[in-house]
Amino acid sequence: MIIHRVVFLVALKLFLFPQFSFAQLRWQNVDSLFQPLPASVHVYFTEEKIDTGSFRAYYLIADLKDKKLDFTVDTTLNRRLTPSKFYEKNAKPVAIVNCTFFSFETNRNLNAVIRNGKLLAYNNHTIPRRGKDTLTYMHPFGSALGISKKRRADVAWLFTDSSRRYAYASQFARKASMDSVPSLPFAFVMSIKHTFILHPKPSDYEKTFTKWRMRTAIGGGPVLLSKGQIDISNNEELKFAGKAINDKHPRTAMGYTKDGKLIILVIQGRSESSGGATLVQEAQILKDLGCWEALNLDGGGSSCLLVNGRETIKPSDKEGQRPVPAVFLIRVWP
Repeated sequence: MIIHRVVFLVALKLFLFPQFSFAQLRWQNVDSLFQPLPASVHVYFTEEKIDTGSFRAYYLIADLKDKKLDFTVDTTLNRRLTPSKFYEKNAKPVAIVNCTFFSFETNRNLNAVIRNGKLLAYNNHTIPRRGKDTLTYMHPFGSALGISKKRRADVAWLFTDSSRRYAYASQFARKASMDSVPSLPFAFVMSIKHTFILHPKPSDYEKTFTKWRMRTAIGGGPVLLSKGQIDISNNEELKFAGKAINDKHPRTAMGYTKDGKLIILVIQGRSESSGGATLVQEAQILKDLGCWEALNLDGGGSSCLLVNGRETIKPSDKEGQRPVPAVFLIRVWP
């Protein structure tokens, strides 16, 4: 009877928590496939199964303290380019990866982009939703990963506005505020490119958000890891509806370790050779790789990491690489 109960409990745990049912993946160093690489940059590959499905993934690790490396971004205005086009445009950097979510209608980023300390794109702080009797708006704070002039990385939740020089960051996830057209329950309204945003009282805003002085940053979301533990802030950031965080897709993610290593993870999906990963599986992989903080970036058909111009995972779109409005890149100073 006791044995039957133990078997039942184990089976129940695996059913309820399948994302934790896989052991740490074994990774193979594949630097030789992507040479020449700086001594502080390495590339790893795995095709071990994370559950019952096929799986392929790569990650790149780079030393943030290596002053020969430049961690930066590039973006376009009202148009999109494939990662390979960005590669040629930026004098062939060591690595290029897709990052922000974007609008197919406008070709614009929906997340913050910072280059050389300047905000080039802003978070979309307004999401329309249908209420019972009226149109309801949700106002989330999206996340981003930044790198300071001192080469220190940080993941935070941002407020961005075109009238302000800096992004403002919170070090903890904030619940999205909600309002409807007939009522304005919040203290003041700010506009971002003709979009009206409602926020809490200024005193609350100032207490929880501070200037985020990053040299380089890219937005995405949701956050996957905080303080080395899986802590997915999808409910606050409203990136994926319902149980979509448990759907398998190609994934792009970025995180950093406590000893100053940047990790870029890409997971192949929607193919016979790899079914992709859920957000929780993605988070578990980054935790196993030693990330202290990490966030999800735009995935699906956008997922693409180039190392010295060569593809790692195979993009899932039948046309190949999907054009995107922004990329994160690593280049070597001459």
